[in-house]
Amino acid sequence: MQRVVMKFGGTSLGIVANLTRALALIESRLARDAHAPVVVVSALSGATDLLVRFADVPHERTRLAEAFTERHRAHAEAAGLPGALDDALADWRVRAAGAADRPMRDATRDALLASGEMLSAALVASALAARGVAARAWHAGIAGLVTDDRHGAAHPLPASRARLAASLPPSREVAVVTGFVGQTSDGQTTTLGRGGSDFSAAWVGAALAVDEIEIWTDTSGMLSADPRVVPEARPVPELSFTEASELAYFGAKVLHPKTLLPAIERGIPVRVLNTARPQDPGSRITAMAAAPPGTWWVKSIASRSGITAVTIVSSRMLMAHGFLARVFEVFARHHLVVDLVTTSEVSISVTLDDTQGLDAALADLEGIGEVEVRSGLAIVAVVGDGAPTQVGLAGQVFSLLGGIAVPVEMISQGASRVNLSFVVREEHATAAIRLLHRGLGLESHEPQRAPTR
Repeated sequence: MQRVVMKFGGTSLGIVANLTRALALIESRLARDAHAPVVVVSALSGATDLLVRFADVPHERTRLAEAFTERHRAHAEAAGLPGALDDALADWRVRAAGAADRPMRDATRDALLASGEMLSAALVASALAARGVAARAWHAGIAGLVTDDRHGAAHPLPASRARLAASLPPSREVAVVTGFVGQTSDGQTTTLGRGGSDFSAAWVGAALAVDEIEIWTDTSGMLSADPRVVPEARPVPELSFTEASELAYFGAKVLHPKTLLPAIERGIPVRVLNTARPQDPGSRITAMAAAPPGTWWVKSIASRSGITAVTIVSSRMLMAHGFLARVFEVFARHHLVVDLVTTSEVSISVTLDDTQGLDAALADLEGIGEVEVRSGLAIVAVVGDGAPTQVGLAGQVFSLLGGIAVPVEMISQGASRVNLSFVVREEHATAAIRLLHRGLGLESHEPQRAPTR
């Protein structure tokens, strides 16, 4: 393998033992590859939370600035690098002392939130240098990750590819690049949103056309369920891009939902690995990871709570063209993102994750038909490439749920060949996931045999 991107998350760097392992992994990769890896880093665990609080709560800033400083100073000292961050922390204290006495917004806020990643990159570069490894810390925006100006949720622009490739050519020097951070064309710092370091890593990897993107985190791959809900959940060794994207979107916390988009575009494999257990094989995500012919394979069950369902009923919908367009125009105008959709002859039901703006939209929707809003719901997604199209899966899923009297509020099947989704009350989600994990055989690594006709 010639060149990889290695992304390390906050727990991989914010615990001294994990940081030591991360440095050893970088050295190991450097020893066996022709070119040095590009390392993308998150802020130390807990650091971004302190910065968000600092930005939002002016009267706590003195305490928060000291807590942020001490978090990094103590961590550097514990890692055997006393004084490595002194200059950067001195600059931070000057910036913190000069903050205006009001909540921070837009460019000012993003410049502040980037501090965690900048300090993390400086720490890793210093630690590598102390081991005799040539390394340089990079602000991702200066390296070429150019974004739009949507502060707090910026998106990289196509021009980033050429700029990143020019700044980070193959070499024997380890480039340690900030995750989560970009820069507008006029030089303002932007952030990609919480969890955006994975997305940064994928963009850098795609721009450099690397052989693989490694996401080093605190779990041994993408799991068959949330281990907090299903303690016996196991890593899934192989997934397709589509399967992993569905899992990320519907609640799996290992990957940011946007991470895979640049990798899909360039066909670059993504591997999810555990910094604390580097010997574990983790999960490998590629374009194709389907079950063998004649079988189907449910690989994981994901869920997302805090869901709201909106149902619009109108007899005018019957055989009427343009009705759905009117409904979705309302959601678009109020910036409401729809997850699942089901329809009947006279009604349409949709689910929303974020209901900000819903109250304003309801007045418009009530002009179309009778509206019902149900909150306190959860989406459960049964994911496996080809599984939802196989005879027997839906019947098995809903028979299992009926056996423990879990009512299903809404079903979505057919739009995706990898995902069978349904909606239940939040209080029923845990029982449903545990039952399906066991009943669909997710403890096993073997695909299920498709029933014969």
